[in-house]
Amino acid sequence: MSAQYTPVLVGVGVATQRHEDPSDALEPLELMFDAVRTAGEDCGAAELLREVEQIAVPRGRWQYRNPGGAIAREIGADNAKSILSSVGVLQQSLIASACQDIASGKIGSAIVTGADAGYRMLRARIIGSQLSESEQHDEPDVKLEPAAELRHEAELAAGLRMPVGLYALIESARRASAGLSVQEHREQIARGYARFSEIAAQNPHAWTQEARSAADICNAGKKNPMQAFPYTRSHCSTWNVDQAAALLLCSEEKADALGIEHSRRVYPLGSVESNHMVPVSARRDLVECVGARIAADALYKEIGIEPEDVDLVDLYSCFPIAVDCFSGAARLPAGRDLTITGSMAFAGGPYNNYFFQATARAAELIRAKAGCTALLSCVSGVMTKQAFAMWSIDKPERGFVRLDVSDEVAGQCSALEVETEFSGEGAVVACTVVYGSGAADAYAVVLLDTTCGRRSLATSYDATTIQSIETEEWCGRKVRVERGKIICELRGRNCD
Repeated sequence: MSAQYTPVLVGVGVATQRHEDPSDALEPLELMFDAVRTAGEDCGAAELLREVEQIAVPRGRWQYRNPGGAIAREIGADNAKSILSSVGVLQQSLIASACQDIASGKIGSAIVTGADAGYRMLRARIIGSQLSESEQHDEPDVKLEPAAELRHEAELAAGLRMPVGLYALIESARRASAGLSVQEHREQIARGYARFSEIAAQNPHAWTQEARSAADICNAGKKNPMQAFPYTRSHCSTWNVDQAAALLLCSEEKADALGIEHSRRVYPLGSVESNHMVPVSARRDLVECVGARIAADALYKEIGIEPEDVDLVDLYSCFPIAVDCFSGAARLPAGRDLTITGSMAFAGGPYNNYFFQATARAAELIRAKAGCTALLSCVSGVMTKQAFAMWSIDKPERGFVRLDVSDEVAGQCSALEVETEFSGEGAVVACTVVYGSGAADAYAVVLLDTTCGRRSLATSYDATTIQSIETEEWCGRKVRVERGKIICELRGRNCD
């Protein structure tokens, strides 16, 4: 590929703040301004910002109507097209689209940026103060929305409004498939996250820079409450953070014209994504993430690289099961580090834009010669959509590759009908205990294969059932359910 059409990442910017008084904190849009300006300075040719032709932003927990347009005005990019994507659109899709548009000659430069100010929101809630945001009345040039709902109505009826319970259900199915006991599994994921905390302690951008022990992560307590068994707070994405990241991309020809040093350049080799959507409760196979496997295989094939040859890896880490699914799908060698940031639990998981933080960190490490290639994974929904991206210090011989394998994934995935408030018998496919504000609010959730070939979710507030699910393997057991409530376990006898 000629320099004219070769996309290259030339500038990265990260912005972080931590103010106890929310009135001292920047709002998310201002954090994006800071990150974008830093990206311009980072490339050594800040004038590139004024030439940017496209600015893409994923929606966060803010109400801005057109943040890309506001950024364009801030940096003087008068001709930039603004793009706003909703939750449910892969963050990698925004990066891949920018690279593809540069590779096709549609544009010469682009910015992808995002921010969230969850800590600012938390502090305001604690002290009872009101927050304000810049008002916008214009609309973005492009709005991107997911094609369907991310969750099934039966999941909402079972109280699974937050992702943690659904991810914990998938976790239990993979635990049972691996033949691990409940305690063995808890210890295994705690050891993995202890290593993540060590990596975060070495990451200058990490929200928490303190190594934690496996026991500290595994055991629930006042400062580390259980969220959805087996996940304590230390296993979950830390979204109450004030963080922003910006990626500045352009054609190699433009980088040459601006005199951007080759040491600042990191090349996107390829991006593969699956946008096929099946709600968790309807997935026939909860153990294997078909979309991730197909996406990883396609990326390796197109780029011509083997898993063991990848230098740096960052797997999306909203919850442990996401890391496990991606690691298996990508066929990564056992024992290697699976994050370069320290994970979303410790480095921070700003709402709907952590992937930009991971990409920025990958660029920093590649430039520092910590590795020549970086493999990153991305999720939208509850392992609903998946993507892999590969970056390198070396210019690709075949040019940037972008693939969407959604049709192939759909051909290998079949969805089951999910029944709400089911009555009858079923076999447990997955299980968890979801916690509210404390143990008193905890309730058990099981996902069932019913005798009529459908799926259903059932719940129980029974303390004995809750304790049993947290100490014994329930996957494979048979239960009787009435209107979505667990009546009893069937052990060769009638519940009556």
